[in-house]
Amino acid sequence: MYFLTGWPRRLLCPLRSAEEPFYLQPSTHRFYVAVLSDTQLSVWFSRPSVMIVSYIESAKAAAQFGLYQKAEWKPDDSMIAVAAAKGYILLFDVLGGGDDKYLYEPVYPKGSPRVKVTPGYKEEQCAPALTLEMKKPVDLEAPITSLQSLQEDLLVCTADGYLHILHWDGLGSNGRKAISLTSIPFSLDLQSARGGPSLDLEGVYIRCMEYCLTLNGFAVVLSDGRLGFITPLSSTITADQLQGVWAADVTDGTCVAVNNKYRLMAFGCASGSVLVYMIDTTTGSMQLSHKLELTPKHYPDIYNKTGAVKLICWSPDCSVAMVTWECGGLSLWSVFGAHLICTLGEDFAYRSDGTKKDPIKISSMSWGAEGYNLWVIPHKPEKRKQEEQLEEGEEVEMVEPPPPSLQAGILQFQFIKSALTVNPCTSNQEQVLLHGEDRLYLTCGDPTQVHSTADTHNTHAHAHIHPHDDSPPHRPPSPDSSLSQGLSTLLGHKHWHVVQIHSTYLESNWPIRFAAIDSAGQCMAVAGRRGFAHYSLFTRKWKLFGNITQEQNMTVTGGLAWWNDFVVVSCYNFIDQQEELRLYLRSSNLDNAFASVTKLHSDTLLLNVFRDMVILFRANCSIGLYSIERRNDGPNPSASVELLQEVSMSRYIPHPALVVSVTLTSVRTETGITLKAPQQACMAESIMLNLAGQLIMLQRDCSGPQVREKETPGNNKKLLPFCPPVVLAQCVENVWTTCPSNRKKRHLLEALWLSCGEAGMKVWLPLFPRDHRKPHSFLSRRIMLPFHINIYPLAVLFEDALVLGATNETVLYDGLQGAAEPLEALFPYCTVERTSQIYLHHILRQLLVRNLGEQALMLAQSCASLPYFPHVMELMVHVVLEEEATSREPIPDPLLPTVAKFITEFPLFLQTIVHCARKTEYALWNYLFAAVGNPKDLFEECLMAQDLDTAASYLIILQNMEVPAVSRQHATLLFNTALEQGKWDLCRHMIRFLKAIGSGEMDTPPPTPTTQEPSSTGGFEFFRNRSISLSQSADCIATGKFNLQKTFSMPSGPSSKGREMECAENMYIDLMLWRHARHLLEQVRLRDLGCFSAQLGFELIGWLCRERNRVARVEDFVMALKRLHKDFLWPFPVIPVGSLSSPLKNGQCRTVLGTRLLKSQSDEGSLLNSDMDTAPPQAPPANHTWLGEIRPMAKDMETVSSAHSHQHAPQTHDAFLSPLTNKAEEYSIGSATDLTETSSVVDGDWMMDENSSTLSLSQAELEHISMELANKGPHKSQVQLRYLLHVFMEAGCLEWCVVIGLILRDSGVIKQVIGFLDSPEVPPETVQSITNGLLAVDTWTSTDCQGYKPFLNLIRPQLQQLMETVSEQVQPEAFQPTSQSSKLSGAEGLAGGAAARAEDSRGATTPLGLTLAPLEPAGAFPRPPSEDCPPEQTEEQGDEEGAYDCTLS
Repeated sequence: MYFLTGWPRRLLCPLRSAEEPFYLQPSTHRFYVAVLSDTQLSVWFSRPSVMIVSYIESAKAAAQFGLYQKAEWKPDDSMIAVAAAKGYILLFDVLGGGDDKYLYEPVYPKGSPRVKVTPGYKEEQCAPALTLEMKKPVDLEAPITSLQSLQEDLLVCTADGYLHILHWDGLGSNGRKAISLTSIPFSLDLQSARGGPSLDLEGVYIRCMEYCLTLNGFAVVLSDGRLGFITPLSSTITADQLQGVWAADVTDGTCVAVNNKYRLMAFGCASGSVLVYMIDTTTGSMQLSHKLELTPKHYPDIYNKTGAVKLICWSPDCSVAMVTWECGGLSLWSVFGAHLICTLGEDFAYRSDGTKKDPIKISSMSWGAEGYNLWVIPHKPEKRKQEEQLEEGEEVEMVEPPPPSLQAGILQFQFIKSALTVNPCTSNQEQVLLHGEDRLYLTCGDPTQVHSTADTHNTHAHAHIHPHDDSPPHRPPSPDSSLSQGLSTLLGHKHWHVVQIHSTYLESNWPIRFAAIDSAGQCMAVAGRRGFAHYSLFTRKWKLFGNITQEQNMTVTGGLAWWNDFVVVSCYNFIDQQEELRLYLRSSNLDNAFASVTKLHSDTLLLNVFRDMVILFRANCSIGLYSIERRNDGPNPSASVELLQEVSMSRYIPHPALVVSVTLTSVRTETGITLKAPQQACMAESIMLNLAGQLIMLQRDCSGPQVREKETPGNNKKLLPFCPPVVLAQCVENVWTTCPSNRKKRHLLEALWLSCGEAGMKVWLPLFPRDHRKPHSFLSRRIMLPFHINIYPLAVLFEDALVLGATNETVLYDGLQGAAEPLEALFPYCTVERTSQIYLHHILRQLLVRNLGEQALMLAQSCASLPYFPHVMELMVHVVLEEEATSREPIPDPLLPTVAKFITEFPLFLQTIVHCARKTEYALWNYLFAAVGNPKDLFEECLMAQDLDTAASYLIILQNMEVPAVSRQHATLLFNTALEQGKWDLCRHMIRFLKAIGSGEMDTPPPTPTTQEPSSTGGFEFFRNRSISLSQSADCIATGKFNLQKTFSMPSGPSSKGREMECAENMYIDLMLWRHARHLLEQVRLRDLGCFSAQLGFELIGWLCRERNRVARVEDFVMALKRLHKDFLWPFPVIPVGSLSSPLKNGQCRTVLGTRLLKSQSDEGSLLNSDMDTAPPQAPPANHTWLGEIRPMAKDMETVSSAHSHQHAPQTHDAFLSPLTNKAEEYSIGSATDLTETSSVVDGDWMMDENSSTLSLSQAELEHISMELANKGPHKSQVQLRYLLHVFMEAGCLEWCVVIGLILRDSGVIKQVIGFLDSPEVPPETVQSITNGLLAVDTWTSTDCQGYKPFLNLIRPQLQQLMETVSEQVQPEAFQPTSQSSKLSGAEGLAGGAAARAEDSRGATTPLGLTLAPLEPAGAFPRPPSEDCPPEQTEEQGDEEGAYDCTLS
């Protein structure tokens, strides 16, 4: 409602005087403020806040009259009455100077257009020069306790128990009446007043009194602390015509303030609480409505130490009350008790170092114009000198007071308020609009529009959505909701959009009285004293009246609203002296020429728009309904307005000022709620009136004879009359309703939302029968559900199930301490921040409490797509659990089982329960799981549903609730499932978790993993500083653990027992990992095996060494080959049709070309495997590619490989063909970056050849080349296969090497393997298996896959050799296992004759050797580690079966 902003201003009194001001009294319209000090009356102007005139009493007169005490203005601001201590009333005439006399005037630059103004226009922006003249004083002969002004009379209460009635003008003896308080009969209600006072009022007088216009009576506090209300029974106030009622059981009243709009009387008490009473309309008795008091929950230190209530001030719009106590402090409450601000806690009361500040004590306060500021006079103790001597410690702070002229006189606190307070027509929109004295704050507009605005730099408030316990988690804007004014714009960014009100309009029409925003949140309009102005966020411009005369000749009376592109204004026209309804088009100039004007017969108090209808509430208590229609017939669009219906409400409304808001809605209670068509659902079905906090509903009367729509012409369709009003709710501050547009969320969109002060919010929810069944006759069609929220609601997002609000936040600046603390150190800087809150869980819970589970389910299902729906479910469980599990008394009908059953209807059930449990303390878990089920069963459900992350959360609960054996059993289950599904992060956590159980840390759940674990080092510690040779001894593997475990290992105790436990635990984990690896290999899932090894740091080579003759065998080569093609997305090779069918025109060339292609591929392959010095960085890229991250290294590998094939190109038969082949290869496989990286090599060195070669290539040859290239798989798969080939080669799994060699069609690999088969270490079964496998593949290619034929032909000599070897069973020369000779022989076997050829043609390759050097550093891979630390890397293998170490130095 109201929010503090910035720091308070300090107004310095310009007169040199030792007297301190102590009393403030604003004039009726609050443009002037009378300020009293002991012998001085001064009048201040409100904008600019300056003193205009001061009257100083002479010493002689001061001695006669006594010191000033109170003051009161005449309603027309022409007189001031001052009460003096010795019983005198001093009356002053306030005389304005002539038209030309101004105290302060604006100075304009020469030639400014603002100088030429209309007569009477200038006074609006200047402080007028006034004079005060004292009239004859009136002696009442007793101390004066209270002054109260009526229209023509001044009521004065004196300490001798009399009530004096003085006429403002005729102040002779005839103009004066005195009524004794004892002659007024007081009773508990008006009905029991049978005669004779029931209260003994002897010696009692009225201590404080205030007149309430709408109740037509006086709220009084008597000197004995009783509270009363005095009503004049006739129009004139005479002794025999007054009747009093008093409030029972209250004897400590101190002060009173009345709220005219809501007919409330707020009485301050000595206990520190404020009692708010209303008058019962039937009996006339005083009834307690609610209390305003600080709660021990929020203010534990101070709630009972505030002292008596000193002052209460209702704001000018009657929506909030400011309270101050004897001990100081300010506190703000909304009209029905929602607490908004208090300066007795948090940053207001404490410095940043935690020391307590003294609260500011207040001797007088009053609201400024329209409630934008609060004028406060701080209390200055008179005996300060004595206090100083008493309290030595404070002497430092109170060094000698500053010179009298600079003594702090008045503080002004700045406020911004919601537009709903004065213009409640904005309540059917989904934006929050606040307005301050000179700026607007709004929560709408796209995030992109917010940043570039110049107004934003001017902001007082920067907002953050604070996560209250119910606030939704922040989410990024989603593209699909950009059309609705939904989450993307309202939560996508957190700052206010601050719009500065145009200074030209503001300075002549201050203060701003109304503000409105359109439904899209893009246009605003404001209305001040005269005229209005509007602003567009699209153009970032204000539109003002071009003709100032037009602006000054109208004043907005009933508010303003937007209808499509039009501003709807109800205003008073001063020239015609006529109330009018005007519509101005936004896009045209602001001028009466473009307005459509409808004359009205009575003053308008309120205005609202619903669809194409305007509803007006008038001063004669009638309601007018008008239809608006857009007309495009003229050059500019215009609107025509037509009166539809008049409804008189004078029977129900005692005073027109009591109506707070009027709204048209489509909400109905009973008939046909389910059968309505959606078009009909948006009809204006009923009128909602907020009458002084009572929400009254008038529905259309559908009981009469119905006229079918077809029979009536469209325009003059007669509207149905309204039924008598029904009261829906009490204590209502705001109402929100919308027009249902989304058929899915009918519950939320057809509901009525109420804000009810301290009672929180209420929603009037429709209940729908399910599946269009006939509704139960006993079941109500709507239900009113109350719920509490932590913020003050300012807007409701109906479809998004959110309440938007604002809250005050504070920033401390207390480093500014000096001898006397400055204001900025005393008060924190206040900002206003946006907040939002979910309310859905409250409503669902209320429905479940009332056994309306079916309705709750329908409502929840309609909202299940909301991003924070899981959060809603968690909150519901959490709130109910906290309440029931911590309750001291047993709960007869617990709600938790119902809530648990309700949540099982949603797929989120398992997550909701476990998240709620993990956010709740352990002590409540038993209660929770007693209601929702055993956590073991829930864990198994998660596994069945494949929801492993949730299962992992349940594991932590099991670990705390069950014995270690149970949690290990479940952890093993989860670990195996995670391995099977490739959830590597989870696997890593499970390894850590199992170790934690093993190392005896059962009491604490395992700590959360460090952030870098999964990505940066985790999987690659194993490969970090190694060359491509990954060989490692097998015993090393058997005894030690893989390196990754060091990352995960838990801190274990020094005891040997702990170490044994850890070893056993590691062995247990290793066994599971081995089992999984075996499983993958048995199913020929090589790609998964590679991922598994890289992600979990599994020692693949060591494990394969041991499994070489067991699971690492290949049973069926053809099946394995097919499986690899599928896994690695590798295409089966095909033979181009042309080469088989067409007559061979250039046969030799084509054959050569085929051989060349195969050769280049095999060279590329063999070199990658053999030339370790030129191409070492293969292992790291391979590892990274398992992770699925394409790194630049992969590209460089491609570059290196193509460079190798360049290097060997010149040795092939037709050298001129090779550059083109390689060029084509680059195009087909490499990306754009590959081309740029390699083009220097290709183009620079081979330019001439390339030009000449193009001439000798035919179309068929090009087809053949492209076909060959199409037979290659993705580059990433190639890198992965090469890496696996290398791993299997290291581990000596020769059968797998053959399979991978086949898929890569790399003859070098096949030759190398067949070379190895001569070794005595190779068991004969392996030789036999490879021979049979290759024969099976040969057979399969003949029948099913011809594309492999050319490659098999290429390796036929080796195959023949192998067959002979097998048939002869002859042992070849022993293969030396020592590292040096194995390296040499390996090199010869591996590269075949390639090395020799390279020697012969060394000259030819020199240019390429030079260009290769700069290519390596250009890549992102690390420098070859083998060059840095060769000794560590060459690890001997000591396996029993011998070793195959294939590293070339």
